[in-house]
Amino acid sequence: MSINPNSRRDFVRNLALTGLVTLSLPKLVAFAHTSIGIPKSNDGNGLVFLFQGDSITDGNRGRNTDPNHIMGHGYAFSIASRLGADFPEKKLTFYNRGISGNKVTDLADRWQKDTLDLKPNVLSILVGINDTSSVVFSQPDAVTAEKYEEVYWSLLSHTKAQFPEILFVLCNPFILPVGKVKENWDAYKTDLAKRQSSILKLVKEFDAVFVDFQQVFDQACKRTNADYWIWDGVHPTVAGHELMAREWIKQVSKRLKFVR
Repeated sequence: MSINPNSRRDFVRNLALTGLVTLSLPKLVAFAHTSIGIPKSNDGNGLVFLFQGDSITDGNRGRNTDPNHIMGHGYAFSIASRLGADFPEKKLTFYNRGISGNKVTDLADRWQKDTLDLKPNVLSILVGINDTSSVVFSQPDAVTAEKYEEVYWSLLSHTKAQFPEILFVLCNPFILPVGKVKENWDAYKTDLAKRQSSILKLVKEFDAVFVDFQQVFDQACKRTNADYWIWDGVHPTVAGHELMAREWIKQVSKRLKFVR
C-alpha cells in the first residue's frame, strides 16, 4: 500500500485506534509538531549512527556501557569498527539497539527510548524476518504485510518530522533456503517478498539509502553453498555479516561523501 503524506494526521489517529502501534497518540502528534533537527553534513563531523532491528542487528550486544561488547558481533560491529578506525578525527558515535526476536511492532513499542532519545543523524533499520515468521507459523501476534508497512511508515514519518535532516538507511530483510526456512520455503518467500516490496516504497518516499541484502546473499550463493553465508536461513555466519558490512558501507558512501 502507499500512504499519502497529506493524510498523515488521520492515519496516525487510525493507528492509535486500531492498536497498530503502541506509542500513545499524544506522543505521536507531538512528534509531528516538533522540528529539532540535527544538522547532517558530508564532512561527517560528530555524526551519530544508530542501528535498529532484530537479532541479526543485535548480535548478542552488551546491555551496558562496556565498549568491548556494546556493538555486538555482527555487521553493525564491523561497520562501526571500520568507520571509527578510519575517521577518528570525526568523533563518530555508534549505537546498536537491535533486539533479538523483534518485529516492527516491537520497534514501535520502544521507539522513543531506543531511537528518538538517541537523536541519530543516520538511522539504519533491518526488520522483517520475524514479522514474516509470525505469519508463516500463524502466531497469535502475527504482523501482516499490510500492518508491517503501516507501522514502518509511521515510525519513519514521525522520526523525519522530529529530525528533518536525518538519513535513513533501509535494509532489505532476507532469507536463504536453509533449515526451517527451506522446509517452508514457498511460504517464507511469498510473504517476505511483500515486505521487501514495502521497503522499496519507503526508500522512495523517504529518500533513503537502500541496502539490498537479499541480492547480496543471492549473488554470494553463486560462489558457494547457502549455509556458508546464513547457517539457518535467517542468521548470517561471520562471513555473511562481513558481506553485509561491505554492502552497507558501499551504499551509504554514495550519500555520505566522507566515507568514500
